[in-house]
Amino acid sequence: MRVAASVREVGRLIRAVQLLRCLSDASLRRRVTAATNKVESFNRFSRWIGFGNRGVTADNDPIEQEKAMKFNALLTNTVMFHNALDIAEIVRPLLEEGWEIDPEDLAHIPPYLTEHINRFGEYSTHELGIQPYAYETKPNVDFTPLRDQYPATGGFSQAA
Repeated sequence: MRVAASVREVGRLIRAVQLLRCLSDASLRRRVTAATNKVESFNRFSRWIGFGNRGVTADNDPIEQEKAMKFNALLTNTVMFHNALDIAEIVRPLLEEGWEIDPEDLAHIPPYLTEHINRFGEYSTHELGIQPYAYETKPNVDFTPLRDQYPATGGFSQAA
């Protein structure tokens, strides 16, 4: 019993230290807020995609629940991939015309776009047999500066 109480107190201490670090470090707060906003945007997008039955899984079978979650994740990722391709199709001709596109600007375009999706429309499947055009997997934009701008928070999960 005493060991469990000690572990709980250590957990509380670690949480207090992390809160103090967050309160005292504006840069850490910005990174945590940005990461939280990304996760919340993804979750909102995923719920929008999985609109059937208002997102409620009515089946008590864990296997069916897991299937529903995986199907929703697959559909969510497919729409995000499609959105990324659409963005690349817009950016590529602009680059070819000589426009200078800052990777920082592209980094702010989320793949969670929904305005162009008609969830309740009629969908044709005759295109399933058509081979898609090859697409360029690299849009000729160097994202290296963005990766170096926000270094990992070394020891983020550790107590200070």
